Formats: sequence, C-alpha cells, structure tokens
Amino acid sequence: MKNELSIAFIGGGNMASALASGLAGKVCPAGSIHVIDINQDSHASWQARGMTTATAPGEALAACRVWVFAVKPQNMKDVVASTRQWLRDDTLVVSVAAGIRADTLAGWLGSPGAPWRRLVRCMPNTPALVGAGITGLAALDGVGQEDRELAATLLGSVGEVVWVADDAALDAVTALSGSGPAYVFLFLEALIAGGQKVGLTAEQARQLALGTFAGATKLAAESSDPPSLLRERVTSKGGTTAAALAAFNAAGFAGIVEDAMAAAARRSRELAEEFGK
Repeated sequence: MKNELSIAFIGGGNMASALASGLAGKVCPAGSIHVIDINQDSHASWQARGMTTATAPGEALAACRVWVFAVKPQNMKDVVASTRQWLRDDTLVVSVAAGIRADTLAGWLGSPGAPWRRLVRCMPNTPALVGAGITGLAALDGVGQEDRELAATLLGSVGEVVWVADDAALDAVTALSGSGPAYVFLFLEALIAGGQKVGLTAEQARQLALGTFAGATKLAAESSDPPSLLRERVTSKGGTTAAALAAFNAAGFAGIVEDAMAAAARRSRELAEEFGK
C-alpha cells in the first residue's frame, strides 16, 4: 500500500464507488481518497468508509497526486473548468468518462497551445462493480512509465486492464468490452427464455444459463486452445449441438455480432464529436 498516494474522485457515481472500494486499504489508505460530488446526500456513505468529501472543487485537489474524472460526459467541460486552477505539474489525470476523447480533455485542462498531456483515458465496464471488470486504457505522450503503472494499478483494483494505442482503439474497446456486458445479458435473457420454452422452470433455466456461461468462459480463459476448437469439441456430427449451431449460422449469428459492434463503435465516435464541441 502506497501511504503517500492521494487520489481525488471528481464525480461519485457507481464507477467511482467501485474504484474507491478497490483501492482503499490496498493501494492507498481510505483517508487519502477525496471525493467531489454535488449530491451531498451521497457523502455520508463515503465518509463512513473513511474518505473525505466536498460538493465542489477546492484546495484539497491540489494535494491529490491523481485525479479521476468520473462525471457524465455532458457535464465534463464545465467540471474540468472548475478544477484547472488546482492542477500541479505532477498531477496524473485519469478519465473514466465515456465519450470524451483524450485530446479533447487535454485541451480543456491545458491552455491554448499547451494541452495537458499527463492524461490516461480509460474505458471500464460494469462488472467492475463486482471486481470483475476489464478496462481499456490509452495514454497521451506526457504519461511516463511510472504513471502508466500507477494508472494500471488503479483500474486493476477492479479487474483486468488492457493498454491500447489511442482514442480510435478505445472506440473498439467500447464496442467490445464497454458495451459487451449488455450483449452477454441479452444472450442470457434469450437462453433463459428458451429454456422455459423447452420445458424448464424460470429458476431452473436461470441457474443453468448462468452456470453454463460462467463455466464456459472459465474454461476458455484457462485453456490454451482457441474458442473455435473448444466449440468443436462440444459438437458431435449430427448431434444436438450441431443442430443448434446450424440454426445460429442460418440466422447469420456472426454477422449480427459484427454489425452490432460496428454500430457501437460508430456511435462512440459520434458521441465523441458531440461532447467534444
């Protein structure tokens, strides 16, 4: 645990709460975490964990080595403007706000002709709320190796991390892992509904669907074989699995997934243009 490390969360929503819970007592003391949230009703829960709170940016920000922006993208520009005066040369800025490109945020934080380059943009996903997230990270050129390791430690407190090259790659991350939990939940819904249609109770179908998904992903994660080979091992010629996969293929399953991800990536780029104005 790095006792000297102090972290400010600017925005105190679910993702900030998950990150703070993962960090407190492991990466830094709870008392070294400062949370800024305009919703004063939420402050008691933060304070109960030993963290300090404020409803607006103030002097306490200047003492924080890391700033984590976790506010809604439509509010980001105004929030950034309210914090700029407390930036220090060694402040590492980490953004988990969706839809705001790193270069856009760097411009808002810096001055004309001198954007803030000590910045890491992250795309986490909702399983971070249970410590099982996976986050894509991209760093600007002002981020050194020590800061990269620090950012990875912060986001790694709630799951795995994957470094990518830039904002364009983060659009792809958004399409896969950022939005991906919704795809999984949609498939689980369909499995549960399908289980009921073939004769199971709702609870039986739910338990079997969740167990199948958890077991299959664990097997894929721990196996050195590619998913295609694992799939083939379940599939006997002329058997039940082959019949099910034939129905998937007839409906164009792979193409549907590709189209869905392309739509998500496209929308990510559109939102970045909208919020970056």
